[in-house]
Amino acid sequence: MVKHIVAFKLKGTAEARLAAAKRFKAALEALPEQIDVLKSIEVGLNENPAESWDVVLTAVVDKMEDVEVYAKHPAHVAAAALLAECKESRACVDYNF
Repeated sequence: MVKHIVAFKLKGTAEARLAAAKRFKAALEALPEQIDVLKSIEVGLNENPAESWDVVLTAVVDKMEDVEVYAKHPAHVAAAALLAECKESRACVDYNF
């Protein structure tokens, strides 16, 4: 099994970042029903204003190759596009567990 963990830092006002993060979260949480290789996904929105990252997701797939299948799936591409205008930074870690 592979965990795919991604953190996003968004730009804009606090209100704009939160609105974008909520739309993104809703889109991501719908993905397991649309992408067969995606076993689970958890999306968290930062609640600590002292920290600068806004959204984190943890997705689980069976094998490393499935991360690419997930990433290229049209439903994932559409979800990722929701942050296109407001994404400042992205950090990612993929590991077997």
